[in-house]
Amino acid sequence: MKYKTASRLRLLLIAIVSIIYIFPFFWMVSNSFMSDKNIFAVPPRFIGDLLFTDAMFINYKNVFTQFNFGLYTFNSIWVFSLAAIGQLVVCSLAGFALSMMRFRGKNLIFSLLVITLMIPVQVTIIPEYFLFLKLNWLDTYLPLIVPSFLSGAFGTFLLKEFFSQVPRALFDAAIIDGVNAYQMFFRIYLPQSSSPMATLFIIAFMNNWNDLLRPMLYISSRKLYTVTVALSQFQGQYEVRWNLLLAGSVLSVLPLIIVFAFSQRYIIESTMSSGIKG
Repeated sequence: MKYKTASRLRLLLIAIVSIIYIFPFFWMVSNSFMSDKNIFAVPPRFIGDLLFTDAMFINYKNVFTQFNFGLYTFNSIWVFSLAAIGQLVVCSLAGFALSMMRFRGKNLIFSLLVITLMIPVQVTIIPEYFLFLKLNWLDTYLPLIVPSFLSGAFGTFLLKEFFSQVPRALFDAAIIDGVNAYQMFFRIYLPQSSSPMATLFIIAFMNNWNDLLRPMLYISSRKLYTVTVALSQFQGQYEVRWNLLLAGSVLSVLPLIIVFAFSQRYIIESTMSSGIKG
């Protein structure tokens, strides 16, 4: 009896927490089908007044036709996909070197790399801005892409831990067979790291997609806007077009949901795996 009561209380707690987390998303989607005059209606309306009417998708239509949101979505997808790929390249190579190779100062390098995770972006953004200014990279996508090919502390830590789980005997056997480091990485270790690589791609893509500070600093041309910067168009000096802002927010979240839906099994495998697959 006590077990059933405790189980029901846990289920109730989970249900309450789930509702708390889901409600903002539900409110955003519902109000994206709301006319502007009813966004702040009293008493509040939780179901959009445009639902199942001829003007049901008018907010989404206006977002695409009046604000060119399709272009901004395309900009974000290809720019941040390249940035995520950059993380995969540099972090996989660095993780392999730090986990499997022996060289002087390896532990010091890894410690310094992990320490950078504790440095807030506000500390580095000013020197970073002046660096890109000197390189004449402002108002281009280079500041959003190139740094991903040069550093990645979290991804390096993630893949180093995964590669460290691979038995050392496999590495030594490959050395005896005359396989060099590059062949070993591309033929043995990389094929077995699909789960953590997919996990890193999703995390890097989502982090870049949600970033507002860097696109706001480095991009000034409207045609180069990313999704997060484009959402600021719906907020003017004296008013905010909440119905369009919420419709744009729903559209900005959809690519992340799609990426996660198709890749969630890799995240689960990466979390549960503790050695070599197969």
